[in-house]
Amino acid sequence: MLETLRISSNNLRGSIPKEIFAIPTIVKISLSFNNLHGALHADIGNAKQLIYLRIASNNLSGELPSSLGDCESLEDIELGNNFFSGRIPTSFGNISSLKILNLSHNNLSGSIPPSLGNMQVLEQLDLSFNNLKGEVLTEGIFKNKATSVLIDGNQGLCGGLLEFHLLACPIMRLDSSKNNKLSILLKVVIPSVVALLVMVVISVLSFRRRKQKTNDISLPSFGGEFPKISHRDLARAMEGFATSNLIGQGRYGSVYRGQLVHDGKLVAIKVFSQDIRGAQKRFIAECNALRNVRHRNLVHILTACSSIDPNGNDFKALVYEFMPRGDLHNLLYSTRDGEGSSYFIPLVQRLSIMVDVSEALAYLHHHHQGTIIHCDLKPSNILLDDDMVAHVGDFGLARFKFDTTSPSLVDSTSTSSLAIKGTIGYIAPEYAAGGQVSTAADVYSFGDVILEIFIRRSPTDDMLKDGMTIAKLTMINFPDNVFQIVDPQLLQELEQREDITMTIRDSRAQTLQSVLSIGLCCTKTSPNERISMQEVAAKLQGIRDAYLRGNLRTSSQ
Repeated sequence: MLETLRISSNNLRGSIPKEIFAIPTIVKISLSFNNLHGALHADIGNAKQLIYLRIASNNLSGELPSSLGDCESLEDIELGNNFFSGRIPTSFGNISSLKILNLSHNNLSGSIPPSLGNMQVLEQLDLSFNNLKGEVLTEGIFKNKATSVLIDGNQGLCGGLLEFHLLACPIMRLDSSKNNKLSILLKVVIPSVVALLVMVVISVLSFRRRKQKTNDISLPSFGGEFPKISHRDLARAMEGFATSNLIGQGRYGSVYRGQLVHDGKLVAIKVFSQDIRGAQKRFIAECNALRNVRHRNLVHILTACSSIDPNGNDFKALVYEFMPRGDLHNLLYSTRDGEGSSYFIPLVQRLSIMVDVSEALAYLHHHHQGTIIHCDLKPSNILLDDDMVAHVGDFGLARFKFDTTSPSLVDSTSTSSLAIKGTIGYIAPEYAAGGQVSTAADVYSFGDVILEIFIRRSPTDDMLKDGMTIAKLTMINFPDNVFQIVDPQLLQELEQREDITMTIRDSRAQTLQSVLSIGLCCTKTSPNERISMQEVAAKLQGIRDAYLRGNLRTSSQ
C-alpha cells in the first residue's frame, strides 16, 4: 500500500483529489511547487496517520479545514505561498505532535489562535505575510521568537515580546456611565462617520479622474528605444491574456509570453495582481531597481505600463526581454518531454551559470552607483537565454543603500521596512534574529543556490529535516565524499568519457570540491565571515578557466 506520495516540483494542475486522504497507509504527502488549485478538502481529517503534509507554492485557496486538527499524528504542515483565506483553525492546537507549521504568504485573517501558544513540541512557526491582526501571544513558542517564529508582513498585529518590534496594543477602557457613552458618541462615532463619508467622496472623485486621464501616471524612463506602452497594446501582445501565453505565476502576479505589435519582438510581460497586498510596492521597487542598471547578466527591462484597464481598475505591468530557456529551477527539476529523466546540464555549463550570477550580484553590490541588495535570490529568479547565459531577475524585494559610511548595511532611510524578506530555504539566518538587510544576506542566498545546482537538491527538500540544511549536508561529506552527494548526472558525465583516467577523475573531484567550498564560505552562519561577491566571482572564474584548460589539455593528448 502507498505510504509516501512525493510528486513536488512538477507542473501538476487541477485540485487535490480527496481520495488521497482515504488511503489508510499514507503517511507522507508532498505536492509542493506545482500549479494545483481549489480548496483543501475537509476529508483530510480522515488521514489520522498522516505525518507530513507539504503542499506549499501552489494556487490553493479557500478556508483551511478545521478537520486538519483531527490529524493527530502530523509533525510537519507546510501550506505557504498559496491563497488560503479565512481564520487559522483553533483545532491546530489539537495536533500534539506538530513540530513545523508554515502558513506564510497566504491571505489568512483574524487573530492568532491561543491554542498555538499551548503546543508543547512546536519548533518552527511561520505566519508571515498574511492579514492577521490582534495581540501576539506570549506563551509557548512565542517566547522564543528569534529562532522559532516569523510573523512579519501582518500589518494588524500588535504587542507580543519586544523582539517582534510591534506597536503596543491599544488599551480598551470600559465605563458604563451614560455620560461617557454620550462622550464616546460625540467624540468618536460621529467624527468617524463624517470622515468615512469624506473618504468615499474623495475616492469617487479620484476614480473619475483616473478614468478620464489614464496617461498621467508618472513612470521612470527606460531609454528611448521603447516608448511607454498602453494596456491595449499589451493586451494585443498577449492575445487578450490568453492562457496559452501564460508562462509563470507567482504570489504577486503572472508572466505572459507576448509579441509587440509594432515590431514583432518577443517579450515577457509581468502583470501585477492589484488585489494582492504588496503588489504595487513590488512594481515600484522593481522599476526603481532596474531603470538605471545595465549588465549583461541582469534581466533587461524594456518598458512599463501603469494605467487603467477597460473596467476602470488599476493595471501595472513590466515588459522584459524574453528568455527562451526559462528559469533555472525548471531546468533543474523538470523532466524532458516523453521521458522520466531530468534535463542534462554539463558541469561546465553549471560553472558558467554560477559565474554569470556571481558577476551580476558583484555588479549590484560593488560596481553600481549605490548598493542594490536583491533580497530574493533563488533558482526561479535566474533566467536563461538561448545561449544558456544566466540573467538575474525579479527585483520586487530589492533594497537600496545610499549611505556611503557603511558598505554592507541598508540605510534605514532607503526602505520602509526591514522585515524578513525572501523565500524560505534561501533566507539568511540573521534575518530570523531581526538582523538588518545586507549584501551578506545575498551572499548566503547565492551559497544555497550554488550548492543546489551542483547537488540538485532544493534547500526545502523532504530529506532535509530535523535541522539538516543543504550546507550541513555538504559539510558532512566535504571534501572526501563529495561524489556521494553531487548530482548523479555529473558522475554519469564523467563515466561516459572514453578517456577517463584516475587523473581526470581526481581533477573532476577537485573542481567539485572547489565549487562546494565556495558554497560553504557563502553560507557561514555569521555574516561577517562570508566572503564578498567580488571574491566569489573571481574564484568561480578561476575554477571554470582551470577546468576548461584541463579539458583542453586532455583532448589534445
